[in-house]
Amino acid sequence: MSKSPSQPAGDGVKTESDMSGQQQVSQSQSGQNATSNGQQSGGTHSSQELDHIVAQYLQKKGYRQTEAMLRREANSKTIPLSEMSSRFRPQDDPSMSDHVLFYSEAEAGNPDAYDISYKSLRGWIENSLDWYKPELRSVLFPIFVHSYLDLISKKLYEQAKHFMDTYKHDHLELHTPDINRLATITNESHVQENELAQIYRQNKYIMRMSSVPFELFLNYLQDNKFMLLLRIVNQYLNIQVAHGKLRKSKGTIESDDVIGIVGHAAQQLDAFNEQEVQLGKLQTDNSFKEEVEQALKEEDAKRASADVVMNGEPSVSLLDTYKKAQQEVPNGPAFGDIPMPPYRGTDVQAEVQAIKDIQKRLVLNSTSLPSVCCYTFHNTHDSLNCISISEDSSLVAGGFSESYVKIWSLKGEKLRALKNNITPAKVNDYADLNVQKERHGSTVKRLVGHSGPVYGLSFSHDNKYLLSCSEDKTGKENRLHQKILTRLWNTSTFTNVVVYKGHNYPVWDVEFGPYGFYFATASHDRTARLWSCDHIHPLRIFAGHLSDVDTVKFHPNSKYLVTGSSDRTARLWDVQKGTSVRVFAGHQGSVKTVAVSPDGKLMASAGEDKTVMLWDLGSGKRMKTMTGHSDSIYSLDFSSDGNVLVSGSADCTVRVWDVKRDTPFALSVKDMDGVDRSNVSSDSLAKRMKMDKDAKLNGKDKPVKKDDKLKDGDDSKKSVTESKDHLASFPTKQTPIYKVQFTKRNLCLAAGAFTPVSGADI
Repeated sequence: MSKSPSQPAGDGVKTESDMSGQQQVSQSQSGQNATSNGQQSGGTHSSQELDHIVAQYLQKKGYRQTEAMLRREANSKTIPLSEMSSRFRPQDDPSMSDHVLFYSEAEAGNPDAYDISYKSLRGWIENSLDWYKPELRSVLFPIFVHSYLDLISKKLYEQAKHFMDTYKHDHLELHTPDINRLATITNESHVQENELAQIYRQNKYIMRMSSVPFELFLNYLQDNKFMLLLRIVNQYLNIQVAHGKLRKSKGTIESDDVIGIVGHAAQQLDAFNEQEVQLGKLQTDNSFKEEVEQALKEEDAKRASADVVMNGEPSVSLLDTYKKAQQEVPNGPAFGDIPMPPYRGTDVQAEVQAIKDIQKRLVLNSTSLPSVCCYTFHNTHDSLNCISISEDSSLVAGGFSESYVKIWSLKGEKLRALKNNITPAKVNDYADLNVQKERHGSTVKRLVGHSGPVYGLSFSHDNKYLLSCSEDKTGKENRLHQKILTRLWNTSTFTNVVVYKGHNYPVWDVEFGPYGFYFATASHDRTARLWSCDHIHPLRIFAGHLSDVDTVKFHPNSKYLVTGSSDRTARLWDVQKGTSVRVFAGHQGSVKTVAVSPDGKLMASAGEDKTVMLWDLGSGKRMKTMTGHSDSIYSLDFSSDGNVLVSGSADCTVRVWDVKRDTPFALSVKDMDGVDRSNVSSDSLAKRMKMDKDAKLNGKDKPVKKDDKLKDGDDSKKSVTESKDHLASFPTKQTPIYKVQFTKRNLCLAAGAFTPVSGADI
């Protein structure tokens, strides 16, 4: 929709004296009549004489600018608004060019009018439907820019500074360079001198918008009589209305249909993603490191005495392996940057075990694919919402819609809880602890406490605790004061020990930190929150997503959080500052799962658009997009060495992806044994062809009858082109994969709920 620039708003619309000769004549005649009438009325002065007297007074006092303005006003004629508006006939099709754009009575002379109208528009857009929000948000930035420039031009410098400081944070992600340059404009003369200000003033901001959001936007401004904003939209925006269905589905930072000013970048996300980040490993305490090294020396001594031989060669020293791992700490947070509780003896033992796992870890790459162990849950009746597997693969938990949690043992052992009357003084070792447990255990433990569906679960790194999140609220308080609960369970007693309160709406995901002391939650209230186990209220609130935060994951160094949202973006948050330092935009659907590589350099995201995207956390840029799934992706995980990525999907498959291929990391990829495996050999292609052939023989790709195709009618089952990084696909019969997870030794675990074929699908 093209729009013609309107006259500047004021108390009226002025017509210059040289526009009509007839008006000049009538004006002079009226002046002469007024003069003659003034002479007859006993010494009263005409308006022209009064203007001349006032001008002489201003000149005498030295008010030159005021004098010039007075003379300029005297040479023009003001037409009343009522007369001007009566000249226009209302049109059936509403268009802003058909309206006289002037200040409403509430805005006239109000220095806070811009702030009030912009704040109201901003709140209305934020509370609008997710389907319309991306397109509606697109108008906020140009309105923000011109509102600020108008305030400066009107010499309302304090209001302009307040306006900039209050609302600039809404646009920093996409327009950081422009915001920084505009903030330097603090004087009326700067508007004329600043190149960027003139670019916005002399060119229209172009965007496309669907007809429904446009009509809602226009009607809102007119109904609330925000004439200041209407004038800006009419004069400086070119909104091209597209009739028909919406151009984009719900969620994103800003509509993809923003063209902006021709020749000037509309979105500047790369500039926002240039903030400094520390992605290296968190440096450890020197005393803790010394204890670990001493424990490893003792283990090496035991191995040497037993003459342990692996693969026909002497075993590699555990101490050397540990020192090699500790050397890889560039650009990492210093010890103490992230407050942690004092380490314990069990932490030393866990570190020693982790070094042992590194030595026994299977190296994965394009020629060495992982083995997958899949756990299937039967008879869940579509009530299983989430699955969590412990880090040592000894326990698995499921969250159900019936508001309870179930825990199973993966070791084939019965679960035995500690007795209620346990005496800690009598427990000296593991044998004494077993005596204090139930005599007869059970194959499954049910944890009851929530009053709503359970949506997320997470085990602590030592398996001692389990977190669960739901939509249940606190007692019978006022609805506005009710808080959503997150519960902490003790896996030794299988009881609820702590209840955490904070969110206002259902919590979709919960995640323990890598060191077990902190955890994070993601909620329908568009925020993620950071917690510590010893506080029932959140430590940080991460606000910035435009829709539900669906998933949350810690960075390996615990300094950052990664979130995925229904606004089709993922974000990296600094847990100390509580601010976003990276925004990852590119998905065409909700981001349901994210994963961070063990070295902390890469991040993978996936969701409803059926694609996996790989991102460089350092630059914030997308490295590649991997395709192959035919339905929503629920889970992602990197292998322990970071060379391979696995994904679990609603299409009942587990797929394996080559992380290094077609990336800068593929130039020099060496595994821990020092062998360069960056080149993809022909064996990999042969192996993939063999797997595809086996899948066909097993009936995966059986020919489908024409009638069956007509009955099916499911677009999600159409063939999808597999990208070159796709290494393998592991299909199940009828089990959507809810969870995939690598063990420390690179065994891939998968879990899902069996979905029987209903009669309607046959």
